[in-house]
Amino acid sequence: MAQVSNWQLGRDMEYPYEAPRPEKQFCMIMDTNKCIACQSCTIACKSTWTWGRGQEYMLWNNIETKPFGFYPTGWDVNVLELLGEQEWEGDVYAGQTVFEAAPAGERVLGWQPDQADWAYPNIGEDEPTGDATEVTYIPDKPHSMMWMYYLQRICNHCTYPACVAACPRQAIYKRPEDGIVLIDQEQCRGYRKCVEACPYKKSMYRPTTRTSEKCIGCYPRVEGSDPLSKGIPMETRCMAACVGKIRLQGLVQVEPDATWSKDPTHPLYYLVQEEKVALPLYPQFGTQPNVFYIPPRWAPRPYLRQMFGPGVDAALERYMRPSRKLLAVLQLFRASQKMIFKFDIREGPKVGEIQVGGAPLELFNDTAIGYDSQGREVVRVSVEEPSFERRGKVNSL
Repeated sequence: MAQVSNWQLGRDMEYPYEAPRPEKQFCMIMDTNKCIACQSCTIACKSTWTWGRGQEYMLWNNIETKPFGFYPTGWDVNVLELLGEQEWEGDVYAGQTVFEAAPAGERVLGWQPDQADWAYPNIGEDEPTGDATEVTYIPDKPHSMMWMYYLQRICNHCTYPACVAACPRQAIYKRPEDGIVLIDQEQCRGYRKCVEACPYKKSMYRPTTRTSEKCIGCYPRVEGSDPLSKGIPMETRCMAACVGKIRLQGLVQVEPDATWSKDPTHPLYYLVQEEKVALPLYPQFGTQPNVFYIPPRWAPRPYLRQMFGPGVDAALERYMRPSRKLLAVLQLFRASQKMIFKFDIREGPKVGEIQVGGAPLELFNDTAIGYDSQGREVVRVSVEEPSFERRGKVNSL
């Protein structure tokens, strides 16, 4: 196996497929604290891409209620159990990845769901559980020990995709211009090795065509060839339909060693690499996913650490007590249908002061300005939402 650098693990790892890194990488950040599980993203994706025969239970985008929600059933629990002990030594992962733990004769440690596992896309929906810590039950607060949160899932368009490594026909590849992972339908023969290998189970088999299919990252929009985009990279369908404004997408420049080129004016780089408020899902799998999450504030920390890695505590502290700049950048989520490649902050007056964790936090009405791939301004949003007073009669009475 080839040795590659995985910055999410803090070390090099073994990966059984050699390929040049893309020029740019399609990325996304989702704020789990804002999702209301309206499933608008799920329906937008399905009505666009997976409405045909053989795709009835194919959901490239789905929302799960954690900890009991899965699609397919038990997708993460089964992979985590197969992977065994997963230890972190500080920020360095000391356990094995799905590539390093692969059994003899296989490239990836995988799990193949049964057909029935795909039949329950809403299993566990809105089902809470008790706290993972030892807390005495409080009779007058019956829900004080209960928690759940919504996890938004699409293909992670990983830097080191397990599906790419496992395909015996090399029918799966990363686009060199944006790192989006695609399946060549003419090359695919439906062996389902990609379905077995993907730890996130985002490669799916279509029985009517006997091929595998997956999220294509709405690449016509990303590359600017969609008629609506007018040549400018724009957000995907799942993001365009997001009611809660939980998503931020973009393209980041990538170095030959798969790290991100330093660009503190790019909103995704700023949130992931500088503020470190957005984290990957199950980084211990080793695929270096390119979809990141701002973790939920109310879920037990041990649960979140095994899901998002050891940076959870620091990420949540920064999110709950944001810096002045971070608070302004967070306003850019779902603020424009054009992808934002650069941001600028215009400082405004102080508008208030609140208590967070027993300490004061000053609030300023700063303005965040987003620019598209051509450097043109596409959005301008302020921390304090503007209000307008209607003059004269409000109605006819």
